[in-house]
Order: sequence, then C-alpha cells, then structure tokens
Amino acid sequence: MRKHISVTGVVQGVGFRPFVFGLAKRLDLRGWVRNTSGGVEIVVQGQISKVESLIHSLETEAPPLARIDSITVEPELTEIEYKTFDLRPSTNIEGAFQPISPDTAICPECERELFDPNDRRYLYPFINCTHCGPRFTIIKDLPYDRPATTMADFPLCDSCRKEYEDPLDRRFHAQPVACPECGPFVYLENSAGNSTSLSNMDMRLHAILKARRLLREGKIVAIKGLGGFHLACDAENRKTVDELRRRKDRSAKPFALMAADLGIIKCYCEVNEAECKLLTGKEKPIVLLNKNKNASLPDGLAPGMDALGFMLPYTPLHHLLLNQSDSVLDREPAPSILVMTSGNLSEEPIATENQDAFERLAPLADAFLSHDRDIHVRCDDSVVRIDRGSQTADPAVHRLSSTVYLRRSRGYAPYPVHLPFETSPILAVGGELKNTFCITREKYAFLSHHIGDMENAEVYESFEQGVQHLSKLFRVKPELIAHDLHPGYFTTKYAESITGVPRIAVQHHHAHIAACMADNGLDDRQVIGLSFDGTGYGTDGKIWGGEVLLASYADFERVAHLEYLPLPGGDSATRHPWRIAVGYAESLGLDIEGLPFLASLDKKVIDIVRKQVQKKLNTPETSSMGRLFDAISSLVGIRNEVSYEAQAAMELEAQSKAWLAEAKPYPFEIEASVIHVRELLKHVIDDVRANKPAGLIGARFHHTLAGMAEKVSLQTRAATGINETVLSGGVWQNQILLDLARAALMKNNFAVFTHQKTPANDGGLSLGQAVIANFKSMKRQENLFNS
Repeated sequence: MRKHISVTGVVQGVGFRPFVFGLAKRLDLRGWVRNTSGGVEIVVQGQISKVESLIHSLETEAPPLARIDSITVEPELTEIEYKTFDLRPSTNIEGAFQPISPDTAICPECERELFDPNDRRYLYPFINCTHCGPRFTIIKDLPYDRPATTMADFPLCDSCRKEYEDPLDRRFHAQPVACPECGPFVYLENSAGNSTSLSNMDMRLHAILKARRLLREGKIVAIKGLGGFHLACDAENRKTVDELRRRKDRSAKPFALMAADLGIIKCYCEVNEAECKLLTGKEKPIVLLNKNKNASLPDGLAPGMDALGFMLPYTPLHHLLLNQSDSVLDREPAPSILVMTSGNLSEEPIATENQDAFERLAPLADAFLSHDRDIHVRCDDSVVRIDRGSQTADPAVHRLSSTVYLRRSRGYAPYPVHLPFETSPILAVGGELKNTFCITREKYAFLSHHIGDMENAEVYESFEQGVQHLSKLFRVKPELIAHDLHPGYFTTKYAESITGVPRIAVQHHHAHIAACMADNGLDDRQVIGLSFDGTGYGTDGKIWGGEVLLASYADFERVAHLEYLPLPGGDSATRHPWRIAVGYAESLGLDIEGLPFLASLDKKVIDIVRKQVQKKLNTPETSSMGRLFDAISSLVGIRNEVSYEAQAAMELEAQSKAWLAEAKPYPFEIEASVIHVRELLKHVIDDVRANKPAGLIGARFHHTLAGMAEKVSLQTRAATGINETVLSGGVWQNQILLDLARAALMKNNFAVFTHQKTPANDGGLSLGQAVIANFKSMKRQENLFNS
C-alpha cells in the first residue's frame, strides 16, 4: 500500500516529524515526511495493516503539544520504491498556512535536567526541547525552522547539532535548542548600566545568584521572560510592594504573583482539582484563587480583593530564581513568592527590547536580569479562573465551561477558534479597551495576543506590528475589515486608513453576542443575547451597556435595555463613581442628602454635578450595566474613586459573597422594553440609611440583576419562541451574577451559552466583529444578486 498523507493543525515545532519517523521505523514502513507551510506531508508505503496502524496512531499517539485539525489520506500516485524512511527538508507552498504553537512552559524532562548536576545543561536558563519553550514569541515566518526565528543568530555547537539532527532525540529540530556553549546568555545590569555577562558556568550563575540576593534584600528587579519584561520583588516584603506601586504608578490594581511551587500557593489560597490542573498545565497562566482566611500576605498585593492571582514558574530562568532546594542556588536563598507584574508604566505596552526596557524601566527597577535572545512578538501573561458554578451544575446542561478566560495571551494565543462555517479573509480590529484583533481564513479565526488599552502611541504601534505579523504568518490579505461602530476609536480610524478594502462597522454589543456564539460553534440563528458591560457605542449615538438583543450573526434587534441615565462629565465619570451615583439620583428624583458616601466630597462640586444633570451639560446618557455597578458601589460606601477599570464592581462583588444566602432581590420594573431602576436605587438608599452592611446590599443587588436577566429572557421567549440565551460582555465575569442568572435561566429550561475559549470582555470582541462582517458581506452579495 502507498499513501500520501497531509496533516494540518499545530504540527510544527512540537516534535511531530520525529514522532512520524519513529512510528515508521517501529512499523517497518518506508517513504518520507516533511514540513510544509501548510502542515506536515507524509508519503508512506508498506504492508496494508502497518500503513493503517500508522494513520490511526497519528491522532491517538500524537506529541503532547500537537493539535491535529485534519488528516487527509489519498493514494500515492508515484511508483517510486522507497528503501528507507527519510526526513526531507521543509518546503514552502504558495499561499499555504497553518496554526502555530503558543509558547509553552518548561516540560518535566527539561526541568529534571535543569537541576541535574550531571547534565550538561545544569542550571542553564534557556533549556528547552520539542515539548516546551518559546514558539510564538520567537517566530518570524513559516515554515517554522530555526533561520525563521530569533534563534537564527545562535549557531549550534557540535553537541546540540547532534541532538538537533537525530530524529529519535527529544530535541530533534527543536528550533530554540541551545546550551551554555552556543546559546543565549543572561546578564545582570544595575540601573546605572553596569553589567555582568555570563560566558561560563561560574559567571552564568553569578547573575542569577545576585538577582536572588537582590530580591531577598527588597530590591525591584526587571526580568526578561518569554513575551516581555516583568517587574519582580519579594511579595512578602510589604515595604517593597508599596514601593513598587509608587514607582509603577499603580495604586490599587492587583499584582500577579509567582510561587516556587504548588504547596506554597496552597498555604495562602484555596486550590481545587481544576485550579491545580490549570496551575500545573503546560500553559501556566495566572489563575485567580480565593484567599485562605488565614492568608498573611500583604494587603497591598490585591487591595480590597478576596482573591489572588498566582502562577507557577514557566521558564527555566523563573525556576532558577525561585528554587528552594538546589545546593548551588541555595548559596543565595530566594523569596518563595515573587510579585511578577508587567514591565511597563501603567497603560504602556510591556517592554520587550533590552535597550527600550532599560530606558523605560530604569526609574522603576533597581536592576535588570536580561538576556540576548530577542522577543519578536510581545505577549503578556494570560489570566484565567475556574467557573466553580459550572463544576456543580447539571452535567446535562448544554456547553458549560470550567475555565473562564479574563485575558487570553501567552500559552493560548494565537491558537485559533474553529468556526462551523467558512469565512472570507477578514481583519477585525477589536475595541478600545483590552484590545485584541482577529484574522480569519477558511474555518479558522486567529484571535491575537493581548494588545491592551488603546491609550497611547506605544500601544498603537504594538497593535499595528501585531496585525502585520499575524497577517504574514497566516498568509492573509484581508478582503474585508471589521471595526467598532464608534467613530472616535483608534481602531476605527486605523480601519479607515486602509484604502482599497471594504469596511463594515459592527455594533459593540452585537459583537459580544456573536463572539460567544462563534466560541460555542453555533451556526447562524437567532438567540436571546444578554450583553452586559461598561460601555459601547449604540446605533442611536448613546452609550449602551445593559442590552437585551435578539441576535444572529447577520443582524440584531434591541428588544430591551436598562433605562438611560446621565453620565456627568462623560467618560471621566467612570473614574469617579460618586458622580454617577449623584447623577443617577438627581435624574430620578431620589434624596441622597446625608448619605455617608457624600461626607468626604466637596459640597460645591456635588452641586456642580447636580446642575450639570439638571441643565444636561456634558451628561451623555447611558444604559450601561457597568455604570450601575459603579453607582451602587459608591452609594453603599465602597468606592468613590477608582484607579482601574471595574475596580468598584470587583470590590462590591467581593463584599457581597458572604451575604448571598440571606439576601433577597430589590424591586424593579420593565415597561415598554425599558428596565427601570428607580425602585431598585430607592431601596438601596433606604438600606444605606438603615445602616445595613454594604455586603448585604451588594448581595441583594446581585440577586436583582439575576432577576432582571430571568424576566427579560422569559418575556423575549414568550414573544419569539427562542429558547437559547447567550451571555457576553465584561459584567458576566462577575461570578456571583453568572451563577445566579445561569441558575435562574436553567431552572426555566433555557439553553445557556457562555464563553468557552475566549474572554467575555472586550478581549473577545474582535472575534464577534469578524463573524458578523462575514455574514453581513454574504447578505449584501445575496441582495445584489437578487436585485
């Protein structure tokens, strides 16, 4: 039997060719295997049963990092009689493309070698193999070969080349493979620019040992990782944590933490089986975990929060900095937990280039632990949590995911979302906050790494570089560009700057619902979409955010929404929740005189806000659910000012958890498709005057919102017969609201869809834009044809 086999998916840089080579040798088959720019190509000949066994094993025994999308088997038409099974050089097929592997945490085999004194890579901070290490962040082009990566400048030594060329070696064609003799080196610089480079074992260790000592002594060290620099310090040193906040101009946003091992994390947080699996998996994201009651870490790590974001070491260098047991490293004892926050000033992109990092981070860091392997694509750490509600739900319930993606980046991007339909080549540019972009081709939607908030030129540049790079990697020349409806967004202006390509503007909340539909593999049909978030430009020019949509990919109808209320000062009010509370109360005729939250405010400024509302001066109207959270948080005395997005809502959620069991919902009204909140706010104010705990009021508020979701869904189903409800938008990252609303909807026999592999926040928005643009374009073409 002779067969020609084509395999697509993530099958390069993951040990797939040596795996095929080993299979063929084991089964005594002949032929060849090679990489192409579209995947892996195999020609095999031999006994029928053995050829069939190889085909079966391609999927069932594939290497751990491989993700197979398709295996196509056809007769091999050539009559060549092969005498051996060979590995052929890679070939480029015009226009072909393939998914590529995300960066992957160090594997157990490499970790064992890293701490084996008899191994030639003992304590070498760049150890890797085909099962682990950098991928996405070092790739310049496909096929994935060393010359097309940032490792091109490091010629292999004889020992590494022998491994690299041995098909049965774990490092066969591992493109980043290196050792102390031929690979990248690490060096330590202080903020004055004095460096210590490492060219041998003793010198190599010097920088790492000194960095461990600096961290232990309370210094802040900038550390170059896979996708950029981190700013690191001892997480148990309160003074240093406070100093890092001062230097970084980050007053309250929680810091990410990295612990030496899982046991240390369990000392401070609750860790269930699913969370353990996430922490120890090959992606190694930041995982949000509930604090233990007796956790003794500084409050300044996550002010006002009842959870901490922990991750485990994912690079060899991280292990060397945190290891608590190696006899050589133990010369300089290290902290067991480090703050590992992004290496940037607030709102800037994470630093990746050595000189840029030194220039930008010198005021923030006391020293720099850097290296000479370039980062081609910046990639922030991913942030996830376990949806605990989904773990206890009825297993028969349709498509409940246990992992919630708050930021999908390192370890996950740019692995694609698989669509249930073909698409045109489309570029969707995303939104203004938590930006990602999306490139589609065929049935793939390539959602980019995290870009960030589009607030300065550095982020714009990072966005543009990312678009160019992924378009090149996946051989996509967009035939259509999708962007947000908001005319003032940078991403809208970027789309408008591209000439000769048709554009489609997509309403923000429609994109949220479409993203969740695509994430769940739904075909084009109408669903009830509950799109709850902070802000999005509406078709009427107002600020939406508490939306009930009857939506398909091609179109939507707004069937209900929160009532419009004033936002005094416009966007600036989002940083001052008290303005929203005062504005809402003034608009609805509610008495808030004497409430505690007003005590710290200037009465003259309060009067100015009231007059703004009365005269409708710079008070755009909003139906935002996120702003309603802000107003409640301020009214109950939790947060009058915020320093980061959703801070008020997150602190309200944290205080509400303990009161859920005894809390009852507040009243609300739905009239003519408008959800009125006057009665809700009036009862909140009454509870504040009665000195009810803020957590109890917050719990009642959460129950109320779940009741709103239930009631509007029941009304919409009664009118349309549609039974599928899709939940999307950043507000649905609130675990309390998600649990309560989902339980209520499921009790009424709704099929409930939540995000599976993408964020519910604006990090998933570009996916929705892309699929909407695809169907709108198809509809236009049909209309033209029919006319």
